[in-house]
Amino acid sequence: MACLFSGLAFATKDYGDIERQRIAEVLPAVTEVSEPQGEHQVRRLMAGDDVVGYAFQSLDVVDIPAYSGKPVNLQVILDPDGVILDAYVLEHHEPILLIGIPEEQLHQFTAKYKGIRVDQRVIVGHSSDPEAVTVDAVTGATVTVMVVNEIVMRAAHEVAVELGLVEASAGAASKPATIRQDLYAPATWAELTGNGAIRRLHLTRGQVDEAFKGTEAEGVDTASPEEAGDTFIDLYVAHLNAPTIGRNLLGENGYRFLMDELEEGEHAIAVMGLGMYSYKGSGYVRGGIFDRVQLRQFGNIISFRDMDHERLEDLFAEGAPDFTEMSIFTVREHVGFDPGTPWTLELLVRRQTGPVDGIFTSFELPYQIPEAYIDRPQPTAEELAAIEEANRPMWVNIWYAKSFQIGVILAALALLTVILFLQDKFTQHPTFLKRLREGYLVFTVVFIGWYALGQLSVVNVLTFVHALVQDFRWELFLTDPVIFILWTFTAASVLLWGRGVFCGWLCPFGALQELINEAARKLKIRQFDVPFAIHERLWAIKYIVLLVLFGISLESMTLAEKAAEVEPFKTAITLKFDRQWWFVAYAVALLVVNIFTRKVYCRYICPLGAGLAITGRFRLFDWLKRRKECGNPCQLCANECEVQAIHPDGHINHNECHYCLDCQMTYHNENKCPPLIVKNKRAKRGKKAPAQPDLIPVVQVTPEPIAAAL
Repeated sequence: MACLFSGLAFATKDYGDIERQRIAEVLPAVTEVSEPQGEHQVRRLMAGDDVVGYAFQSLDVVDIPAYSGKPVNLQVILDPDGVILDAYVLEHHEPILLIGIPEEQLHQFTAKYKGIRVDQRVIVGHSSDPEAVTVDAVTGATVTVMVVNEIVMRAAHEVAVELGLVEASAGAASKPATIRQDLYAPATWAELTGNGAIRRLHLTRGQVDEAFKGTEAEGVDTASPEEAGDTFIDLYVAHLNAPTIGRNLLGENGYRFLMDELEEGEHAIAVMGLGMYSYKGSGYVRGGIFDRVQLRQFGNIISFRDMDHERLEDLFAEGAPDFTEMSIFTVREHVGFDPGTPWTLELLVRRQTGPVDGIFTSFELPYQIPEAYIDRPQPTAEELAAIEEANRPMWVNIWYAKSFQIGVILAALALLTVILFLQDKFTQHPTFLKRLREGYLVFTVVFIGWYALGQLSVVNVLTFVHALVQDFRWELFLTDPVIFILWTFTAASVLLWGRGVFCGWLCPFGALQELINEAARKLKIRQFDVPFAIHERLWAIKYIVLLVLFGISLESMTLAEKAAEVEPFKTAITLKFDRQWWFVAYAVALLVVNIFTRKVYCRYICPLGAGLAITGRFRLFDWLKRRKECGNPCQLCANECEVQAIHPDGHINHNECHYCLDCQMTYHNENKCPPLIVKNKRAKRGKKAPAQPDLIPVVQVTPEPIAAAL
C-alpha cells in the first residue's frame, strides 16, 4: 500500500503519512489515488476501475476561523453515495486542545461523522428536530467542536455537490419548479433569443485550437491564421415544454404532438447547430450514446441514447436560421430534472492523438429558462425556517443554540449594573449587600464558570491584539457569545469603574478564591497580611508576566498559549480540575495559599488583571467616596481591605481594587466609621466638641470599643 501513495501531491499541505494511513485504514481495497482535481482539489480513490471514494482537505473548501482565530483543517473521505466515511483533524491551533483537553477527544468527536450523509442536518448537543442528527460536544471545547461541525458538513456538502453525489438545492428549493402551461405569447426568433428562451454558443476554429494548447492534441487539425475566425460550430438550445417557446418553434401541431409523447416529469430540449462540427457526430450508431453532447444539472451528468433523440425537421419561428442539424432530446422523469434551476449543455470536442487515443475538451452552454415561464413552489413555514437557518452565519446559529445561557448572563449583568449605579443605596444596607454579593459570587463560579465556561483569559487579550494588526474578523469573537458578552461588559465597566468590577464580581476563579477565603475566615483560620512595603512591590509581578506573554506571542501565539498556563483558569474552571496532576497541583496550591491570604494569585500574578489595570487608567469616574480623615488619622478601611488596595495615606489604588464595596459599607455605617461617629456625637451635643477629645486615633481594632470610649 505504501507505494500506492508515493507520488501523491497534496492539495494544501502535505501532512506526511497520516493522510495515507487514514485512506488505507478507511478503504483498504483502494489500489490507486488520483492527483487533486477540480476547484476543491478532490482525490478519487480507485479500487481497480471503480471509484470507491473521494478524499479532500477541508481547507480547500471552506475557511472558517475556530476559537483560536485560525481554521481547523481536516481530511474528509466520502463514498460515491455522499456518505461520510471519515473526518480526521490534520491541523488545529485551539488553545484548549493544545494544553488541556486531550486531543484524542477531538478525534473521538470527528469519528462520530462516519455514516452521516452530507445532506443531513447535524447539530452539536440536543435538538427538538426529530430528523436532525445530534452529536455530543466535547466538554470544555463546545465552541471548537461547533466550528468543526460546520467545517465538516459544509465542506462535505460542497464537494458532494461538485461531484454530483447530491443535489445543490435544499429545503423548499429541492421541490422542482413547474412549467406554466397557461402562458403563451407569439414570438419571433429574435424575441426568443433576446429574452433568453433560446441560448447560443458560437465557437471559432481559433477558439477550439486555443482550448487544446498545452495538451497532447496541440497542433492537431489546427486552423491556419486565415481560417482561425471561421465558425467551428454555432449551437443553440431551448427548453420546449414552455408554450411560448415550444409552440413558436414547433408550430401548434408539432407542439401538441410533442407534449402528448412526453410522460409526466419529462422535458424536451431542442438542440440546433450549424458549422463544420456536428454535435451528433458521424460515429453515432443505433442503440449507442451521444458522446458529443450531455446535460449537467446539480452536478449530475445527463447523457442521451437513441431512444431519447428525435430529429427536428423544421422551425416555425420567424427569422430562424437554416441549421444543418436539429434535434429534440428528451430528459426522462427518473433523472429528477428541475426546469427552474440553471443547467448546462456540454459540447465535447475530441482530437485524435493516435490510432485509438484521443484528447477531449468541453465547452459549456449555460441555460436558464425565463422566470416568467415557470411556477416555483411556495415553501412552508418549516422549510422557510430551515432555509433561514442554513443561510445564517455560523456564529448566529451558535447564539441561537446558547440562548438560555445568554439570557441568564444578560439578566445577571443587568443586576450587577443596577448594584453599581445604586451602590450608595445598597452599601447603606451592609448585611443585605454582603449576602447578595456572596450569592452573586456563587453564581459566577457555578453558572458563568463551570456551566457556561465564561472564564475570560489573557489569551483572549493576546488574540484580540493580534487580530487588530493582522486579519480582524468579527465572527472570530462572535463564535463564543458568553465570552463576547462578558468582554463587552468588562470593557465598558473598565471605563466606568476600573478593573475591579470584573476581578471582584465576574471572574470565576477570583470568585472561587474569595468564597474559599470567606469560609476560612468563618472557620477562624488565621489570616496573614503582607507588609504594605512588600505588598506594593509584589504588584509589579503580574505586569512583568503580562509583558513576557505578549513578547512570546509576537514570536508564536501557540507558544504564548502554552505559557499562559500561568493562569489556573483552564484547570480550575474550564476543565473542573480534570487534567494532568501537575496542572491540578498548581491550581490547588494557589487555592490553599488563598485560605490564609486572600486572593494572592489575583493580586500578584494574574496577567489578565494587569491588562485590565492598564486599560483602567482611562477610567472616567471615581465612584468610591472618601473623607478627609481617611488615612490621617483613620486607618479602619485600609486595615479591613482584604486585598490591601487602600494605601496608608487613605487613597484607593484603583489598579488593585476589586470593587467589593466593603469600604463603602463602612463609609455609610454610622456605628462603624470613626469620622462619622464623631460627627454624629457632635450633632447630638449641639455644640462643637473640644479639640482634644475630637482627635481620632489610628484604628487598628474594630470600631466598637472606640465608639464606646468616645
